[in-house]
Amino acid sequence: MNSDRVVVVGAGVSGLTAAIVLAEAGHNVHVIASELPGTTSLAAGAMWGPYLVEPKDKIDQWSQESLQTFQELAADPATGVRLTSGIEASRTAQNPPDWATTLPGFQPCGHAELPEGFTTGYRFTVPLIDMPTYLGYLQSRLEATGATIELRALSSLKEAQPAAVVVNCTGLSARTLADDPRMRSIRGQQVVVTNPGLTEFFSEDTGASPDLLCIYPHGDIAVLGSTAIDGNESLDVDHQAADAILARCSTVEPRLAQARVLGHRVGLRPTRDHVRVEADPIVGRTLLHNYGHGGAGVTLSWGCAYQVRSMVGDP
Repeated sequence: MNSDRVVVVGAGVSGLTAAIVLAEAGHNVHVIASELPGTTSLAAGAMWGPYLVEPKDKIDQWSQESLQTFQELAADPATGVRLTSGIEASRTAQNPPDWATTLPGFQPCGHAELPEGFTTGYRFTVPLIDMPTYLGYLQSRLEATGATIELRALSSLKEAQPAAVVVNCTGLSARTLADDPRMRSIRGQQVVVTNPGLTEFFSEDTGASPDLLCIYPHGDIAVLGSTAIDGNESLDVDHQAADAILARCSTVEPRLAQARVLGHRVGLRPTRDHVRVEADPIVGRTLLHNYGHGGAGVTLSWGCAYQVRSMVGDP
């Protein structure tokens, strides 16, 4: 066994972020992943915003720590992160979530600010992340630490050797690699279109509906979403769902009706009833888990990585 090597398994947003935090703390980090970057992370919208996942006290902590880091990253355009104002709205009367009221620029929307059919809404400023750019930034930042990356599929976490510590950031694959039957997929699909001039995000609070509505402008493009199909693990583009996404978003923002479709993004949100960031009590080796973030992987990424660093300890 290598006496000091930390192996991070997985190179989605959770794995790359954990590897960066550990490597920048002085650890000898080696990443093993079946693909780079991870398909699900690449398909994200993505906007910071805590989701209803457990454990709530930890989710609050991790998301706030991530928010602070994203706010710092937004000072550098090369990261793909920028602070963006926009509206989250609902077609029914809803109180704002606690996390929203503390954000910069928070204020309730007047009726004239809301699209037709919406009754309540709130404006605030949050980090909006262009995922292809951001994942490229994370990879470059990791490589600058001297950490190494190996593209290899594992059939068992025991194969992640030699290592003093193994950090499991395998997302949905933890179902088999960590023998975790509590893992399930929630399929998401986004449509990428030419941006007709939008600078603010729009997001609908749809509750438990599988048909989501979000509009995320990223310069010359806009990412429109989305869907949340529990248990569906297909990565094929559903063109009927894509047409429905375009229709929903165009109702809110009519300029999108003339936008040209550039592509589609499909990912499987690795969902679990409780996000798992903990040590595995296995005798003879140190195995840490960091997976099960569902649709909040980006939102929780830095906070969970800091938690992993505290569990690993000093090099």
